[in-house]
Amino acid sequence: MVSFLILVLTLLLYAVKIYLGVIAVYCLLTWLPGGMQSGLGRFLARLTEPFLGIFDRVLPSIAGIGFSPIVAGFVLYLVERGLVTIMNLIIMGA
Repeated sequence: MVSFLILVLTLLLYAVKIYLGVIAVYCLLTWLPGGMQSGLGRFLARLTEPFLGIFDRVLPSIAGIGFSPIVAGFVLYLVERGLVTIMNLIIMGA
């Protein structure tokens, strides 16, 4: 049972890391002319906009620059650290 829990937590940890990478690529594409009109740009927008939209509603843009990806990355980092902590507690308790 413990090994299954560790496996699930490890998969969640990888999913968070991959999603952080997707957000980073999305941010880079927003700086390229025509990047968001490409197929990749539209696909990444569909993946990231629901999550980034949460922070867009709370944080205003300053001079046209949105800070929601930075805050979203920080939140995902905290989730990652929480998953690692839970994994360590399970390993130490097993």
